[in-house]
Amino acid sequence: MLKEAIYHRPKNNWSYAYDRRNIHIRIRTKRGDVERVDLLHGDKYNWHVIGHETTAMRVFAQDALFDYWQAEVQPQYRRLKYGFLLQAGKEKLWLNEQGFHEKEPNHNLYFEFPFLNPADVFQPSAWVKDAVFYQIFPERFANGDRSNDPEGVEPWGGEPEPFNYFGGDLQGVIDHLDHLERLGVNAIYFNPLFAARTNHKYDTEDYLKVDAHFGTNETLKELVKECHSRGIRVLLDAVFNHSGRTFAPFVDVLEKGADSKYADWFHVREFPLEVRDGIPTYDAFAFEKHMPKLNTENEDVQKYLLEVARYWIEEVDVDGWRLDVANEVDHRFWRKFREVVKAAKPEAYILGEIWHDSLPWLGGDQFDAVMNYPLTEAILDYAVRGTRDGRQFADLAGYLLAAYPQQATEAAFNLLGSHDTPRLLTLSQGDKRKVRLGSVIQFTMAGTPCIYYGDEIGMDGGQDPGCRKCMVWEEDKQDAELFAFFAELVRLRKAHRALRDGSFEMLSSEEGRSAIAYLREADGERFIVALNAGKRKASLAVALPEAAAPEVVFGEGTAELRGRKLHVALPPLGYAIVRVL
Repeated sequence: MLKEAIYHRPKNNWSYAYDRRNIHIRIRTKRGDVERVDLLHGDKYNWHVIGHETTAMRVFAQDALFDYWQAEVQPQYRRLKYGFLLQAGKEKLWLNEQGFHEKEPNHNLYFEFPFLNPADVFQPSAWVKDAVFYQIFPERFANGDRSNDPEGVEPWGGEPEPFNYFGGDLQGVIDHLDHLERLGVNAIYFNPLFAARTNHKYDTEDYLKVDAHFGTNETLKELVKECHSRGIRVLLDAVFNHSGRTFAPFVDVLEKGADSKYADWFHVREFPLEVRDGIPTYDAFAFEKHMPKLNTENEDVQKYLLEVARYWIEEVDVDGWRLDVANEVDHRFWRKFREVVKAAKPEAYILGEIWHDSLPWLGGDQFDAVMNYPLTEAILDYAVRGTRDGRQFADLAGYLLAAYPQQATEAAFNLLGSHDTPRLLTLSQGDKRKVRLGSVIQFTMAGTPCIYYGDEIGMDGGQDPGCRKCMVWEEDKQDAELFAFFAELVRLRKAHRALRDGSFEMLSSEEGRSAIAYLREADGERFIVALNAGKRKASLAVALPEAAAPEVVFGEGTAELRGRKLHVALPPLGYAIVRVL
């Protein structure tokens, strides 16, 4: 056994409380190197009296280098002392806090999960696992009230530019909620709605006021109430990393400099506030002078922003927050933010915009989840760009499964496009087979999927501002077949828990081949998701633990049982969701 590959730490994603009864313990070994891992566990205060139990661990994920093993334990007294016994052939190794041993060591030096305190359990909002989100860029979704149109508004459907307006507003969303109901989504994520000077509204001027071009606070309250009556939750965008240049405290600092009472509300390196060689003398989002970075260590800033977080939940009944540029805000502020939000609405969803590894924010004291861009890129590379074969996709998917506690993975925000990226159809070079293939993966992986407005009817668009086109409402210009595909995919996911938070097992992936298959299982239901990202027909065979009658419930492939193996045939860029009974 390669000792250098074996890793465990009694913290983070390696040892954590999944809920108030169950503790998950994980360990990593070199891929294919270890045949068996047993978890030796017991209570630290009576181990010497009644001894320990042995639980066989299972490989729940793999990547190119490692096997990841997991065991779930319910300690009777909420305490856990534990060690590992690893076996390969006749070789045995015990692992405790002091390293490896060829003979079983004294239990006193085993790892500990000291106590399962309910307050420490990371519990993301339970409803999120059952949600399908729909992202709306408000200025471009629908113009329902022409009385609040911006000056110089352009005709609906024109070419999007960085600074032009088409009049989208909240009334337009209210007018088209039937569209969302037909699609089947049950949650909306809105880009910023608060007063600002740009069409994207990420330069907030007033955090307590809906932008006048979108409507009023009362309009938003009406929209949320109507959404809730239809079973649709509402998530708002919180831009707390930075404000806009017209935010009153920043205007005061611009006028009074160091003498302003708000001088410490921002990260000022040097007065006066100005731009030198393209670099502001104050910290900003990127180097954008119109987006000065807020000093969230300042108590008055904290008080103001936390009141904003509380206000929209208590006064308008929104269901959570998406946090812009979340990894550039200090952790201490986010911990206070979580306390305020969860006190106002315990089931509120707190979603951080982080594009990379996010474990420091997912310990249960800050965010419920992050935007799962690593999975986004993995799916796009495999299903759309064709730069990752089946084995490479499976390896990265396995790595991501092991990267976070299970409950964080179950609540992750899975997207294939957004206001910050080219649209899925454009990335697919107009090939709707790729759109469907990528979306099937998105909807059958752990986490909550999100559809970017218009993707369901075949809208295209390049990088910002191209991805921010006006929603197409003329039925003869919509792709009805694609809409039906998304509606059925949403229905399937909502109808079967196995496709939402069931167990996951990669069944087939080979280097150099584009076809893969994985299993999702829960509540006595099993689904095999078979995929072919190649340009030629493909087939694969997977062993089943027992004879099962296959039924293709969604897709273009065929499936038949031969003995104890399920054989699936797939067209180019094809997929099949197969129920096995």
